[in-house]
Amino acid sequence: MTTQSGTDISLAASLLQTGELVSIPTETVYGLAANALNEDAVLKIYAVKQRPQFNPLIVHVHSWAQAQLYVQNTPAKAALLANTFWPGPLTLLLQKQNTIPDIVTAGSNRVAIRVPNHPLTLQLLEQLNFPVAAPSANPSGYVSPTSAQHVLENLDGKISYVLDGGECTVGVESTILGWNDDDEPEIYRLGGITHEQIESILQQKVIIKQSITENPDAPGQLKSHYATHTPLHMGVMEELLRRFEDEKIVLINFQSYHPDIPKEQQFILSPSGSLDEAAKNLFKILRVADTMKASVVLTERLPSQGIGAAINDRLERAQFIMK
Repeated sequence: MTTQSGTDISLAASLLQTGELVSIPTETVYGLAANALNEDAVLKIYAVKQRPQFNPLIVHVHSWAQAQLYVQNTPAKAALLANTFWPGPLTLLLQKQNTIPDIVTAGSNRVAIRVPNHPLTLQLLEQLNFPVAAPSANPSGYVSPTSAQHVLENLDGKISYVLDGGECTVGVESTILGWNDDDEPEIYRLGGITHEQIESILQQKVIIKQSITENPDAPGQLKSHYATHTPLHMGVMEELLRRFEDEKIVLINFQSYHPDIPKEQQFILSPSGSLDEAAKNLFKILRVADTMKASVVLTERLPSQGIGAAINDRLERAQFIMK
Protein backbone atom coordinates (compact mmCIF):
# COMPACT_ATOMS: atom_id res chain seq x y z
CA MET A 1 0.00 0.00 0.00
CA THR A 2 1.22 3.46 -0.93
CA THR A 3 -0.10 6.25 1.25
CA GLN A 4 -1.86 8.99 -0.72
CA SER A 5 -1.80 12.66 0.21
CA GLY A 6 -3.98 15.57 -0.79
CA THR A 7 -6.63 18.01 0.37
CA ASP A 8 -9.72 15.81 0.04
CA ILE A 9 -11.59 16.39 3.31
CA SER A 10 -14.47 14.12 2.33
CA LEU A 11 -12.09 11.24 1.65
CA ALA A 12 -10.36 11.80 4.99
CA ALA A 13 -13.73 11.80 6.76
CA SER A 14 -14.84 8.62 5.00
CA LEU A 15 -11.65 6.80 5.97
CA LEU A 16 -11.93 7.87 9.60
CA GLN A 17 -15.57 6.75 9.69
CA THR A 18 -14.50 3.26 8.59
CA GLY A 19 -11.84 2.97 11.29
CA GLU A 20 -8.81 3.87 9.21
CA LEU A 21 -5.93 6.19 10.15
CA VAL A 22 -5.49 9.61 8.55
CA SER A 23 -2.72 12.10 9.20
CA ILE A 24 -4.14 15.57 9.80
CA PRO A 25 -2.48 19.00 9.76
CA THR A 26 -2.62 21.24 12.80
CA GLU A 27 -0.91 24.49 13.71
CA THR A 28 1.51 22.56 15.97
CA VAL A 29 2.53 19.32 14.24
CA TYR A 30 0.83 16.75 12.00
CA GLY A 31 -1.35 14.32 13.94
CA LEU A 32 -2.15 10.66 13.36
CA ALA A 33 -5.92 10.58 13.69
CA ALA A 34 -8.44 7.86 14.43
CA ASN A 35 -12.02 7.81 15.67
CA ALA A 36 -11.50 8.38 19.40
CA LEU A 37 -14.63 6.37 20.25
CA ASN A 38 -13.53 3.31 18.25
CA GLU A 39 -11.13 1.23 20.37
CA ASP A 40 -9.93 -0.86 17.42
CA ALA A 41 -9.09 2.27 15.44
CA VAL A 42 -7.24 3.78 18.41
CA LEU A 43 -5.23 0.58 18.82
CA LYS A 44 -4.03 1.06 15.23
CA ILE A 45 -2.44 4.37 16.31
CA TYR A 46 -0.40 2.63 18.98
CA ALA A 47 0.60 -0.12 16.56
CA VAL A 48 1.66 2.16 13.69
CA LYS A 49 3.59 4.51 15.97
CA GLN A 50 4.94 1.65 18.12
CA ARG A 51 3.78 3.82 20.98
CA PRO A 52 3.44 2.31 24.47
CA GLN A 53 -0.21 2.03 25.51
CA PHE A 54 0.51 3.65 28.87
CA ASN A 55 1.16 6.95 27.04
CA PRO A 56 -2.23 8.74 26.65
CA LEU A 57 -3.48 10.49 23.51
CA ILE A 58 -4.93 13.94 22.83
CA VAL A 59 -8.53 14.11 21.64
CA HIS A 60 -9.35 16.74 19.00
CA VAL A 61 -12.77 18.38 18.66
CA HIS A 62 -14.11 21.31 16.63
CA SER A 63 -15.43 23.46 19.50
CA TRP A 64 -15.75 23.91 23.25
CA ALA A 65 -19.40 22.91 22.86
CA GLN A 66 -18.38 19.56 21.39
CA ALA A 67 -15.69 19.09 24.05
CA GLN A 68 -18.33 19.31 26.75
CA LEU A 69 -19.96 16.15 25.37
CA TYR A 70 -16.90 14.18 26.46
CA VAL A 71 -15.86 15.83 29.74
CA GLN A 72 -17.52 16.50 33.08
CA ASN A 73 -17.05 18.43 36.33
CA THR A 74 -14.94 20.99 34.52
CA PRO A 75 -13.21 23.70 36.58
CA ALA A 76 -14.81 27.11 36.28
CA LYS A 77 -11.84 28.59 34.44
CA ALA A 78 -11.63 25.86 31.81
CA ALA A 79 -14.24 27.62 29.68
CA LEU A 80 -12.35 30.91 30.03
CA LEU A 81 -9.15 29.33 28.70
CA ALA A 82 -10.98 27.52 25.91
CA ASN A 83 -12.78 30.67 24.82
CA THR A 84 -9.49 32.58 24.86
CA PHE A 85 -7.10 30.14 23.21
CA TRP A 86 -9.26 27.79 21.11
CA PRO A 87 -8.81 27.08 18.30
CA GLY A 88 -5.15 26.99 19.24
CA PRO A 89 -2.22 25.12 20.80
CA LEU A 90 -3.66 24.60 24.29
CA THR A 91 -4.77 21.16 25.50
CA LEU A 92 -6.94 20.92 28.62
CA LEU A 93 -6.73 17.87 30.87
CA LEU A 94 -10.28 17.34 32.17
CA GLN A 95 -12.34 14.61 33.80
CA LYS A 96 -13.68 12.38 31.05
CA GLN A 97 -17.10 11.00 30.33
CA ASN A 98 -17.35 7.21 30.09
CA THR A 99 -17.87 7.52 26.33
CA ILE A 100 -14.10 8.13 25.97
CA PRO A 101 -12.45 4.67 25.99
CA ASP A 102 -9.76 3.98 28.58
CA ILE A 103 -7.34 3.09 25.77
CA VAL A 104 -7.32 6.78 24.79
CA THR A 105 -6.44 7.99 28.30
CA ALA A 106 -4.20 5.05 29.32
CA GLY A 107 -6.69 4.25 32.06
CA SER A 108 -6.77 7.74 33.54
CA ASN A 109 -10.07 9.36 34.47
CA ARG A 110 -8.89 12.54 32.71
CA VAL A 111 -8.77 13.16 28.98
CA ALA A 112 -6.49 15.59 27.14
CA ILE A 113 -8.66 17.57 24.71
CA ARG A 114 -8.24 20.55 22.39
CA VAL A 115 -9.48 22.38 19.29
CA PRO A 116 -6.71 22.59 16.66
CA ASN A 117 -6.23 25.78 14.67
CA HIS A 118 -6.04 24.63 11.07
CA PRO A 119 -8.80 25.29 8.50
CA LEU A 120 -8.68 21.87 6.81
CA THR A 121 -8.79 19.95 10.07
CA LEU A 122 -11.54 22.12 11.53
CA GLN A 123 -13.62 21.46 8.41
CA LEU A 124 -12.88 17.75 8.77
CA LEU A 125 -13.87 17.67 12.44
CA GLU A 126 -17.13 19.48 11.66
CA GLN A 127 -18.00 16.75 9.13
CA LEU A 128 -17.53 13.97 11.70
CA ASN A 129 -19.95 12.90 14.41
CA PHE A 130 -17.12 11.82 16.70
CA PRO A 131 -13.88 13.32 18.06
CA VAL A 132 -10.49 12.07 16.86
CA ALA A 133 -7.55 10.90 18.91
CA ALA A 134 -4.37 12.20 17.32
CA PRO A 135 -0.82 12.06 18.64
CA SER A 136 2.02 13.22 16.38
CA ALA A 137 2.22 11.32 13.09
CA ASN A 138 5.67 9.80 13.52
CA PRO A 139 7.33 6.74 15.06
CA SER A 140 7.17 7.04 18.82
CA GLY A 141 10.11 8.98 20.23
CA TYR A 142 11.30 10.44 16.91
CA VAL A 143 11.21 14.05 15.76
CA SER A 144 7.66 15.30 15.22
CA PRO A 145 6.44 16.03 11.65
CA THR A 146 5.64 19.58 10.58
CA SER A 147 4.80 18.85 6.93
CA ALA A 148 2.99 16.18 4.94
CA GLN A 149 6.34 15.13 3.47
CA HIS A 150 7.69 14.42 6.97
CA VAL A 151 4.72 12.13 7.59
CA LEU A 152 5.27 10.25 4.33
CA GLU A 153 8.98 9.83 5.09
CA ASN A 154 8.09 7.89 8.23
CA LEU A 155 4.66 6.35 7.67
CA ASP A 156 4.28 5.76 3.92
CA GLY A 157 2.47 2.48 3.40
CA LYS A 158 1.33 2.29 7.02
CA ILE A 159 -1.64 4.67 6.96
CA SER A 160 -4.42 5.39 4.49
CA TYR A 161 -4.14 9.10 3.77
CA VAL A 162 -2.31 12.33 4.62
CA LEU A 163 -4.46 15.45 4.58
CA ASP A 164 -1.91 17.97 3.32
CA GLY A 165 -2.33 21.37 4.93
CA GLY A 166 1.13 22.75 4.22
CA GLU A 167 3.75 23.48 6.85
CA CYS A 168 2.71 23.86 10.47
CA THR A 169 2.73 27.46 11.64
CA VAL A 170 3.65 26.93 15.32
CA GLY A 171 5.96 23.95 15.02
CA VAL A 172 5.97 22.61 18.59
CA GLU A 173 3.22 20.67 20.29
CA SER A 174 0.40 22.16 22.35
CA THR A 175 0.72 23.24 25.95
CA ILE A 176 -1.09 20.81 28.27
CA LEU A 177 -2.82 22.26 31.34
CA GLY A 178 -4.95 20.69 34.06
CA TRP A 179 -5.99 21.31 37.64
CA ASN A 180 -4.70 19.52 40.75
CA ASP A 181 -6.72 18.35 43.76
CA ASP A 182 -6.49 21.85 45.25
CA ASP A 183 -8.01 23.32 42.06
CA GLU A 184 -4.70 24.94 41.14
CA PRO A 185 -3.80 25.13 37.44
CA GLU A 186 -0.78 23.05 36.43
CA ILE A 187 1.14 22.85 33.15
CA TYR A 188 2.10 19.26 32.31
CA ARG A 189 3.80 20.09 29.02
CA LEU A 190 5.16 23.40 27.77
CA GLY A 191 4.10 24.23 24.24
CA GLY A 192 2.61 26.73 21.82
CA ILE A 193 0.81 28.79 24.48
CA THR A 194 3.22 30.18 27.07
CA HIS A 195 2.66 30.05 30.81
CA GLU A 196 2.85 33.84 30.82
CA GLN A 197 -0.12 34.00 28.44
CA ILE A 198 -2.12 31.62 30.61
CA GLU A 199 -1.31 33.49 33.82
CA SER A 200 -2.41 36.76 32.25
CA ILE A 201 -5.84 35.27 31.50
CA LEU A 202 -6.31 33.40 34.78
CA GLN A 203 -4.88 36.24 36.86
CA GLN A 204 -3.04 33.72 39.03
CA LYS A 205 0.22 31.79 39.11
CA VAL A 206 0.36 28.55 37.18
CA ILE A 207 2.39 25.61 38.50
CA ILE A 208 4.78 24.15 35.92
CA LYS A 209 4.73 20.43 36.65
CA GLN A 210 6.97 19.21 33.87
CA SER A 211 7.36 15.53 34.67
CA ILE A 212 10.02 13.35 33.07
CA THR A 213 8.56 9.94 33.73
CA GLU A 214 7.86 6.50 32.34
CA ASN A 215 4.37 6.59 33.89
CA PRO A 216 2.80 9.68 32.30
CA ASP A 217 -0.53 11.17 33.32
CA ALA A 218 -0.53 13.41 30.24
CA PRO A 219 0.93 13.14 26.73
CA GLY A 220 4.47 14.40 26.12
CA GLN A 221 5.95 13.43 29.50
CA LEU A 222 8.15 10.50 28.50
CA LYS A 223 11.80 11.24 29.13
CA SER A 224 12.81 9.98 25.67
CA HIS A 225 11.00 12.08 23.08
CA TYR A 226 11.47 14.22 19.95
CA ALA A 227 14.86 12.58 19.32
CA THR A 228 17.03 12.33 16.24
CA HIS A 229 18.77 9.06 15.39
CA THR A 230 22.07 10.96 15.52
CA PRO A 231 23.14 11.58 19.14
CA LEU A 232 22.15 15.10 20.19
CA HIS A 233 23.82 17.12 22.94
CA MET A 234 22.66 20.45 24.31
CA GLY A 235 24.64 22.94 26.34
CA VAL A 236 27.17 25.75 26.17
CA MET A 237 28.46 25.59 22.60
CA GLU A 238 32.14 26.27 23.37
CA GLU A 239 32.17 23.47 25.93
CA LEU A 240 30.46 21.10 23.51
CA LEU A 241 32.93 21.91 20.74
CA ARG A 242 35.87 21.10 23.03
CA ARG A 243 34.22 17.86 24.14
CA PHE A 244 33.55 16.69 20.59
CA GLU A 245 36.50 18.27 18.77
CA ASP A 246 37.48 14.96 17.15
CA GLU A 247 33.97 14.12 15.95
CA LYS A 248 32.08 14.96 12.77
CA ILE A 249 29.63 17.53 14.08
CA VAL A 250 26.53 19.45 13.03
CA LEU A 251 25.58 22.62 14.92
CA ILE A 252 22.12 24.02 15.55
CA ASN A 253 22.33 27.66 16.63
CA PHE A 254 19.61 30.08 17.62
CA GLN A 255 20.54 33.21 15.67
CA SER A 256 24.09 33.24 14.27
CA TYR A 257 26.79 31.00 12.83
CA HIS A 258 29.77 29.92 14.89
CA PRO A 259 32.86 31.53 13.31
CA ASP A 260 35.12 28.47 13.64
CA ILE A 261 32.83 25.88 12.04
CA PRO A 262 32.05 25.64 8.30
CA LYS A 263 28.62 27.08 7.55
CA GLU A 264 27.59 23.94 5.68
CA GLN A 265 27.76 22.11 9.02
CA GLN A 266 25.46 24.58 10.76
CA PHE A 267 21.76 25.45 10.95
CA ILE A 268 20.19 28.68 12.20
CA LEU A 269 16.78 28.46 13.86
CA SER A 270 16.00 32.16 13.42
CA PRO A 271 18.34 34.69 11.79
CA SER A 272 16.14 37.48 13.18
CA GLY A 273 16.27 36.15 16.73
CA SER A 274 12.54 35.32 16.81
CA LEU A 275 11.63 32.51 19.21
CA ASP A 276 8.38 31.94 17.30
CA GLU A 277 10.35 31.43 14.09
CA ALA A 278 12.77 29.15 15.92
CA ALA A 279 9.88 27.00 17.15
CA LYS A 280 8.42 26.76 13.65
CA ASN A 281 11.79 25.64 12.23
CA LEU A 282 12.92 23.36 15.07
CA PHE A 283 11.64 19.94 14.01
CA LYS A 284 12.31 20.58 10.31
CA ILE A 285 15.94 21.44 11.07
CA LEU A 286 16.34 18.47 13.41
CA ARG A 287 15.16 16.16 10.64
CA VAL A 288 17.61 17.62 8.08
CA ALA A 289 20.47 17.53 10.59
CA ASP A 290 19.70 13.87 11.13
CA THR A 291 20.43 13.14 7.44
CA MET A 292 23.94 14.63 7.43
CA LYS A 293 25.80 11.53 8.63
CA ALA A 294 27.37 13.39 11.53
CA SER A 295 28.62 11.72 14.69
CA VAL A 296 26.78 14.19 16.90
CA VAL A 297 24.37 17.11 16.67
CA LEU A 298 25.27 19.98 19.00
CA THR A 299 22.78 22.63 20.01
CA GLU A 300 22.80 25.61 22.32
CA ARG A 301 20.13 26.46 24.89
CA LEU A 302 17.76 29.17 23.71
CA PRO A 303 16.46 32.10 25.77
CA SER A 304 13.91 30.58 28.13
CA GLN A 305 11.22 33.25 27.96
CA GLY A 306 8.00 32.65 26.06
CA ILE A 307 7.99 29.71 23.67
CA GLY A 308 11.76 29.38 24.16
CA ALA A 309 11.03 27.30 27.25
CA ALA A 310 9.10 24.79 25.12
CA ILE A 311 11.92 24.63 22.55
CA ASN A 312 14.47 23.93 25.30
CA ASP A 313 12.18 21.24 26.71
CA ARG A 314 12.06 19.45 23.33
CA LEU A 315 15.85 19.59 22.96
CA GLU A 316 16.44 18.37 26.51
CA ARG A 317 14.19 15.36 25.96
CA ALA A 318 15.85 14.65 22.61
CA GLN A 319 19.09 14.00 24.50
CA PHE A 320 17.76 11.25 26.72
CA ILE A 321 17.51 8.55 24.08
CA MET A 322 21.26 8.83 23.56
CA LYS A 323 22.28 8.25 27.17
